[in-house]
Amino acid sequence: MNVIKHMEAAFIVALSLAAAGGTALDSVKPAQATAPVLATTAGIPVVHVTAKRLTPVEKQQMLALERVRSRA
Repeated sequence: MNVIKHMEAAFIVALSLAAAGGTALDSVKPAQATAPVLATTAGIPVVHVTAKRLTPVEKQQMLALERVRSRA
């Protein structure tokens, strides 16, 4: 209920805060945007894989050989 009694004071405080905030925002320099830099794709290497897929038997042989080599 105290706020209702002091509504005029609350209004003056809110008004002064708004004025101070507006003045502070007006003193800020505007942002200077620069031109965006675009990425070039001329130097990106591209890898093309043309090998055939391994059969399940070949895959098992490769895994077995890899296990033997990792133990040594």
